[in-house]
Amino acid sequence: MTETPQQKVNPAAVRRGRSAKSSLGVAIANVAYYALMIVLAVVFLLPLIWMFVSSLKPESEVLVIPPSFFPTEIRWQNYVDVFGIIPVFFYNSAKLAFLNVVGILLTSSLAGYAFARLEFAGRDLVFTLLLATAIIPSIVYLIPQYIVFRELGWIDTHLPLWVPRVLTPVFATFLMRQYFKTMPKDLEDAARIDGASTFAIYWRIMLPQTKPALAAIGVFTFLESWNDLFGPLIFLNSQDLQTLPVALAQFQGEYFTQVSLLMAAATVSVIPVLIVYLFAQKYFVQGITMTGLKG
Repeated sequence: MTETPQQKVNPAAVRRGRSAKSSLGVAIANVAYYALMIVLAVVFLLPLIWMFVSSLKPESEVLVIPPSFFPTEIRWQNYVDVFGIIPVFFYNSAKLAFLNVVGILLTSSLAGYAFARLEFAGRDLVFTLLLATAIIPSIVYLIPQYIVFRELGWIDTHLPLWVPRVLTPVFATFLMRQYFKTMPKDLEDAARIDGASTFAIYWRIMLPQTKPALAAIGVFTFLESWNDLFGPLIFLNSQDLQTLPVALAQFQGEYFTQVSLLMAAATVSVIPVLIVYLFAQKYFVQGITMTGLKG
């Protein structure tokens, strides 16, 4: 009986084979991942693309059945007509967004620094009560709020649309507190040894390092203010004080009888949101991530 000699196996060849299979699997997974992301991106962007394309169509082509994606005639006159109607509403929205963003960034960073770094009696209790107010639906205190603003003479002014938000930024204060708690105390200790005051430490040392959190809060605040429809409807009566969302809703019958004009106005209202998010995207994602690292 003869023995069959065992074939020698090259370990290096085995490793190369496994590595090739692993690389092929990773490549296939990457292709599938990016293909899925592209499909999802197209799905999410399709409404915006359709809105923009519809804004360039003649009115006769917007609601045609079956619908056509590409216009037979590109009509830029729709945007010329829209810009003749909405400048004052656009200005009011931009003004309120600016006041809300700047005010909330200032007050929330001050409050967040106080709750994160300063030691005072009842600090945690006050912060807990502050967070508890966030669970109260805004509709509950709408009537008392309206009565207070009426007594103050604020009705039909822009004050109710930014002063309360600036003075009570609960969510923004929470984010800033969480971000300040992730920062090392060595910076503060070194500054105190050098004789810096508490406000100087906050303003010159701590605040410049919170750009990601500030960007996240700024984006959230801008979106909330820019898209606000309910507040202006309740507190504003004069048409020259109305904001862009209210104008799109109320003036649909008077100005935007043509769907193509309405689509053009909606496209114009979306552009500032896209610009703000694109410029702040890097800091926005970083800020949301960092605020969750430490409680």
